[in-house]
Amino acid sequence: MSSIYDYKVKKANGEIESLEKYKGQPLIIVNTASKCGFTPQFSELQNLYETYKDQGLRVLGFPSGQFNNQEFDNQEDTMEFCQINYGVSFPMFAKVDVKGNTADPLFKYLSSAQKGLLTEGIKWNFTKFLIDREGNVVKRFAPQTSPRKMEEDVQKLL
Repeated sequence: MSSIYDYKVKKANGEIESLEKYKGQPLIIVNTASKCGFTPQFSELQNLYETYKDQGLRVLGFPSGQFNNQEFDNQEDTMEFCQINYGVSFPMFAKVDVKGNTADPLFKYLSSAQKGLLTEGIKWNFTKFLIDREGNVVKRFAPQTSPRKMEEDVQKLL
């Protein structure tokens, strides 16, 4: 696979969606968790989305319970939590594994395209990947990196 557009993902409602739908739009793809110390980043991600969505930016959230089981088991609980507590209106997808042998193919691709500091694997919740309009992974941001610190990089892609 050569770009993120080659991947299909499961939406929160169970439907399958091709990422080709987002062709030509800069993206932030992030693995999320509702019960993590970094969960307040939802507010900053939502702010980036609201600020730049009219210029094409999309934020795609993928819940994962792989790190200390910090995600609800029930998809509806996840969606409700994100909307009520953080006003999330960007697309949230079905819960996925983001590391190891059971990792979703999209996250295997993202991890290999932009390796982390010491390893290619995702180490924790809220690892963020910035994708350009051509579907190339251009940057990876660590879980502790505030989405506000991504803004300059996002603006370069708009």
